[in-house]
Amino acid sequence: MPEERIEIRSVGIISKPNVTRGQSIVPGLVDWLAERGISARVDEETARYGNLKEWVPRERVPVDTQLVVVLGGDGTLLSAARAIGGQDIPLLAVNLGGLGFLTSITLDELYPELEKCLSGEFRVGKRRMLRCEIQRGGHRVCSYEALNDAVITKASLARIIDVAVHVDSHFVSNYKADGLIVSTPTGSTAYSLSAGGPIIFPNVDALSITPICPHMLTHRPVIVPGASVIRLVNRASDHDAYLTIDGQVGETLLEGDEVHCALSDNEIRLVRPPRMLFFDVLREKLKWGER
Repeated sequence: MPEERIEIRSVGIISKPNVTRGQSIVPGLVDWLAERGISARVDEETARYGNLKEWVPRERVPVDTQLVVVLGGDGTLLSAARAIGGQDIPLLAVNLGGLGFLTSITLDELYPELEKCLSGEFRVGKRRMLRCEIQRGGHRVCSYEALNDAVITKASLARIIDVAVHVDSHFVSNYKADGLIVSTPTGSTAYSLSAGGPIIFPNVDALSITPICPHMLTHRPVIVPGASVIRLVNRASDHDAYLTIDGQVGETLLEGDEVHCALSDNEIRLVRPPRMLFFDVLREKLKWGER
């Protein structure tokens, strides 16, 4: 279904650094918006590509905008999703990276999709985010929002981690592994998939728990209801385990730290590519079903 038409007065632009094509894309995009009376609010990388004098930190780009354009790969989109922080702003993600599973709009589709956004004819997919917080001694020390996943992994010289997993009030198991992934449906096609986890359709209300190279052969990925609170208790020694959010930010864990994960109230609205559905993306990007 098309979106309700909104008046777009300002567009945020977030770009992947060190992309040669950015120097040819950004000036044209900024001019295209200006010709329609729309201002551009950009991060430092975008300003560098367009020789623009004014820019704001990435986390401030969405402020007072009605649409955010992401020029890059899935990693840039993950960063942009956290910057939006649950604000009701559509994300139009254009693939300038490699795989581009989430950023599946091509450069050729950029301006046609922008026209649709201006006329309210674009399609969006809503993706719930994952809220994670570290509790230490019964007190919250930090919290994060992830689009894909929260991952506990071993630190550089640690041999294996030991994590006790609880779902709501139920003890699940003690995992001895290289790591443990708590994934949203969106993240099910990312790190979790590489570790042997299941593919989850984006609007399924669920979370997955996927061990990375578990020491016990009986430890397999588990899917739990979306309303669940997953509690991970770090049994590894201080600084032997690390929590990573979307593979980009995180914290070193101490022994006894608890990581609480649950689906967030926040979601992102991802502008979907024309004529392409979820299974189309699986086949095209992951070569799904090919020999």
